[in-house]
Amino acid sequence: MRDALKRTSIGAAMLVLMISVALPAEYTLGPLEIRTPWTRETPKGATIGGGYVEIKNNGTAADRLIGGSVSVAKLFQIHQTTIDNGVAKMREATSGVEIGPGQTLKFEPGSSHLMFLHLTAPLRAGEKVHGTLQFEHAGTIDIDYEVLGMGAKGPETDHSPAN
Repeated sequence: MRDALKRTSIGAAMLVLMISVALPAEYTLGPLEIRTPWTRETPKGATIGGGYVEIKNNGTAADRLIGGSVSVAKLFQIHQTTIDNGVAKMREATSGVEIGPGQTLKFEPGSSHLMFLHLTAPLRAGEKVHGTLQFEHAGTIDIDYEVLGMGAKGPETDHSPAN
């Protein structure tokens, strides 16, 4: 009986560990939930990279993403993509991006995203890159971006061998 209980406890602990490893990264800063920060691997010699993340505002007041940083780039920018007469246009959001109460802001490929400029090292699949996000009201939070394969469209769709 004692051995069976011990095996059950070990099995349960391993299951919890496997589930926690499989879950995407999630961070909380006040009423904000920061989910699944990720980036793509860059080819040798690349000087820019893109960052993607989902931010949900569970609060009753708006907040604004106003900046951030990433350890492997000299410059961090917030880029918004809009469609004008069928043409996608990208521009830096110099005053940040508002996240209203109950809203979710998604930075994703082909849409609004974070730009990592003047990379000091290549981004390699399977690694993590440390960064920060700065909000007007909630403050600053440390996060890690998971580096996925070059063609990844997101954590659920990345099937590169390095991951």
